[in-house]
Order: sequence, then structure tokens, then C-alpha cells
Amino acid sequence: MLNIKSKKYTHSFKGAVLTAALLTLPTMSVNAVDFKKLPSLPLNVKAVDVAEGVSIPWAIEALSNGDLLITERSGQLFLLRKNTSTLIQVKGLPDIDANGQGGLLDLALHTDNKNSQWLYLTYSSAEGKGSGSNTALMRAKLSDDHTQLLEPQVLYKGEHNSTKGQHYGSRIVFDKQGYVYFSIGDRGSRDLNPQDLSRDGGKIYRLHLDGRIPTDNPFVKQTDAKHAVWSYGHRNPQGMWFDAENNRLWAHEHGPRGGDELNLIKSGLNYGWPVVSYGVNYSGTSFTDLQTKDGMQSPTSQWTPSIAPSDMLLVTSDKYPKLKGKVLLSSMKFSFLSALTFENDTLKSQEKILEGIGRVRSLAQGNDGYIYLGLDGQGIKRLKPEL
Repeated sequence: MLNIKSKKYTHSFKGAVLTAALLTLPTMSVNAVDFKKLPSLPLNVKAVDVAEGVSIPWAIEALSNGDLLITERSGQLFLLRKNTSTLIQVKGLPDIDANGQGGLLDLALHTDNKNSQWLYLTYSSAEGKGSGSNTALMRAKLSDDHTQLLEPQVLYKGEHNSTKGQHYGSRIVFDKQGYVYFSIGDRGSRDLNPQDLSRDGGKIYRLHLDGRIPTDNPFVKQTDAKHAVWSYGHRNPQGMWFDAENNRLWAHEHGPRGGDELNLIKSGLNYGWPVVSYGVNYSGTSFTDLQTKDGMQSPTSQWTPSIAPSDMLLVTSDKYPKLKGKVLLSSMKFSFLSALTFENDTLKSQEKILEGIGRVRSLAQGNDGYIYLGLDGQGIKRLKPEL
């Protein structure tokens, strides 16, 4: 049971002996990463303008023919034809409650074993009970010319709608076993959602590709729990990457003031928000005295000051020899990218690249091998290697 006093979180246990024992446990602190102290990785690349007219390009998805799909958070889906700069509006979107941090969010294309392609999207939806909205996951097929969504199917809609405009999440990734993962932020209700398995928000979810709930999800036998939940205790996860080679799911999330986290996501684990955190309130006041706690998973890495992480991308292209095999992680607050090197379940290094490029919201690697960036207020750019 959580005891909430003066906006600070403590945790009560039955029995003084257990409490005393826990208080004597050694603290396993996660060192803060200060982006100013990260080593730089020089790159001989130039950011070339590709398309303007997208204010907040939440996601970019590359199609096999070289076209790009781009979400505009305000509620539009655009098609950018290969070698053009004109945005074409894709029709067939559901009703979207674009407010605050909500709107049209992530998209991810999946091809099944029968070569049937589905486009998955997350967005803020006002459907269901209560005022306001919450994050929904849907899928649809693309028309042959990629300008129309067909056969739309809503796979999951978070309950407990809220009029708050914060923390919708949301990213989408697939594993190699036929599951889709997506995130919903705590919706600005840290006291209610993240630690309560009966409520949506502050969670990462796992579904079959058609929306069915897997029978081996960690909480399917708990009658009062959301059975789609894969992990909980999250604040606002806006970046995910599935390491197919090692069968690992990674996610990063926004902390408050300080304490942005990178987490290795595992089934059923509690990642602690808001009972434990390396951050403080935006005003500078403290809301918890705990950075670690028994039964709550500590992050692999944390950034203080906050970098406002947004997306993740594994680079496989030969066009960027220094980046191949690394995972790019974009920062909105300080206008740079990190190049992360992983070894199995360990983050080995972080290097800073492209400092000053702008508020990077989204990342994609095109069918042409180039890396594309979505920058708030600047549109879409391509990283062109300079010889």
C-alpha cells in the first residue's frame, strides 16, 4: 500500500523487523549521465532538407518503395513520395483528440508471413467512458497508392479517459514471435495510474498482432488487472527498440526534472514510478525520498539533467560506417543524438553526435539506407554523408 504524505512517496510494510531489514540494504545507485560530459563522435554528414510543413513529426515510417509516412501530432498522416518534397495527406484516420501532448503519435509497418502488410498507429482517442481521452492502438491496411487507410481495426483503447493533456506515450515495436508492444504514459496522474494494475496508463502493453491478449502475459490470472500489461511503473515512455538479435525490449522514458530513464523491459516488472525516481518536481521540490527500492527495477541508465528523449533507431546501413550497429537515441531538450553501443543486456557506451541539430522528435532509416530525422518546427531532414 502506498502512503502519500505531503506529495512524497513512502512504502509501508507489515512488521517492524521487515522494515528494519530493508532499511539496512545497500543502495544500488545508477550514475547520472550528463550530456555535456558525453564524448563526441565526429561524423562527416550534412542534414539536408527533405520536406517542410510538418510542425511536430511524431513518427516516420519507411516504405519498401522509398516513400515515407509521417505523422503530424495535430492529427494528420502524410505520405512523402520518393525524391519529392510535397506532402500528400493520407485519408481514413479515426477521430483524434489532439490536445496538449496528445494527437496522432507513432506508426509502425508490419509484414506477416503471408506478406500481408498492416500499418499500426497510436493516437489519443475520446472513445469510451469519461471526459477527455486516452491512448489507443489501431491498425489498418494501406491502399495500393498509399494514400488511404483501409479496414481499420482498433486493437486497444486505454480506459479512464482524462482531460489532462500530458503523457500519452507512445511508441510501437514488434518482436519476432508475433507480438506488438506499445506504451501509454501515466496521463499526468502519477498518484493513480502507474502503480495500479487495474488502470491504464504508465504501462507497456503486449498483444498479439490482431489485438488478442496473449495467455502468457504476466497478469492474465489477476482478475483486477489489465491483462494486456507487460510492465508497469512508467512515467512517459516515448522511445522503444526491440533487439531482435538478443530478444531484448528496450525503452526510455521522460523523468520529471532530471531522471530520464533507459530501461531493459522484462515481463511483469515494476519500474518504480513514482515511488522511486532520480528526478524532482519541475519546481525543484522533492516528491520521493527513494531512488531505489526492493521489488522495483532500477534503470540501466538515467540522464540528469533531463534530455527529453524521443525515439530510438538501430542503424544497419552501410552509409554511416561509424554508426552501423549502434542505436541512435534522440534528444529534444538539448538538440542532439546519442549513439548507444549495446552488448546483450548491457549498455556499453554513449557518444554524442550532431549537437545543435534541433529538437529531434523522430528517427527512421529509409529503404535507400539514409537516416531521416523529424525535427519539431523544421520538418524532415536526411543525413547525407559528405565525401
